[in-house]
This record gives sequence, structure tokens and C-alpha cells, in this order.
Amino acid sequence: MSRSVVNLTVHGVGPTDRPLEPNEDQTWVTVEQFEQVLDAAVGRPDVRITFDDGNASDVEIALPRLVERGLTADFFVLAGLIGQPGRIDLDGLHELMKAGMRIGSHGWSHRNWRRLTDAQAREEIVQAADVLADLTGEVVTEVAIPFGSYDRHVLRRLRRAGVQRVYTSDGGRATAGSWLQPRNSLRHDSGAKWAHEVLTGRPSVPVRARRTAARAIKRLRG
Repeated sequence: MSRSVVNLTVHGVGPTDRPLEPNEDQTWVTVEQFEQVLDAAVGRPDVRITFDDGNASDVEIALPRLVERGLTADFFVLAGLIGQPGRIDLDGLHELMKAGMRIGSHGWSHRNWRRLTDAQAREEIVQAADVLADLTGEVVTEVAIPFGSYDRHVLRRLRRAGVQRVYTSDGGRATAGSWLQPRNSLRHDSGAKWAHEVLTGRPSVPVRARRTAARAIKRLRG
């Protein structure tokens, strides 16, 4: 029987010195909220921690707290925004890797992948991964879809690009080895109770049915 996992998504942690995008404050958490979730994940091999957007807080705030607890994580970086104010820079990328963290792609500049031209799609999916590979010295084969927005055309482009694992924002548990990985996003109102429910709880049958239906619609639409 295939093992199931819980994928968590962190965006920004603590204070930031850059203007936030519309609604970005909804997924920005305090240091205390972040630590509560990390503490709940310690000793849980079925929990994967991921970071989106390549924020400076990934290195300044999140990294030392992960290391303190013996945890590793996957950091999905926006290749076109590296080094910009409030974002991770090249030294930060290398610091993450030196600490045993993994680097993946979140695209180029945080665009909705369902609304791309062919040229934009190449920049977001192919060029972004190539740039990250050049900067890290490692092939980048895993991707987190911005905004969790995808359809059959987006998935086709990712398969054609040779992406080996795709992370979404669909919620719920995931089969450990599956190509498409749903994730659960930390939000501004997430707390210890949220972490406990996500990591140990089992959604009701109606909730699981709605999630399954929503994923099926996303995979087929377009």
C-alpha cells in the first residue's frame, strides 16, 4: 500500500521590508505561528515542509529554526526575482543548500500559469529551472505551481518539460510517490489547532469528496 504524506506550504514569516502582493498577507505568518507548526512536524516522517516565493525570511527566519529542530524542507524559488528587495539572493540559495535544503522552481515572476503565452510558459517553466540549475549547480526537477492555478494545458507543459514532481495548493494528504502533490498552506489565522488537525486529522467523507472532485476538474479543464 502506498504511503501517504502531508505537504505543508509556507510563504512569508515575520516582518518583511517589501510591499506585499494583493492578498499575500493572507499567507504571511508570525514567527510564533511558524514555530508551532514546526514543533508539530518534529518526528513526523510523513510531513513534508515546502516554501514558496523565495522570500528573504526563508533564510533569515525559517532556516535557523528548521536546523534547530533537525528538519529539512524544499524551497521553491522565483528565479526572476532572486536578489530583489525582500527576496532571497544567491548567497541565501547557497546557504539553504549548505544546510541540506532542496531547491525547486516556482517559476519566473509569479504569474498565473493558466494565462501564459507559449513564450511566457517557456520562461516560467523551462528558463526558470535552467537559471536555478546554473545558480545552484544542480538539476531542478520539481516545481510548485503559482497560486495553485493549473489545468490540463499547464500539466501537459510540465510533463513535456520533464518535471518529475509537481506541487499544488489543493489541500489534503498526498500519495508519497505521486507526480501531482497537493499541499496545505499556512495562513495568517493558522495556529496550533490547525497544525494538529492537518497533520493528524482525517477530513470527513464530504470534504474528501469535494477535494477529489476539485482536483479532477482542474486536471481536465482548459
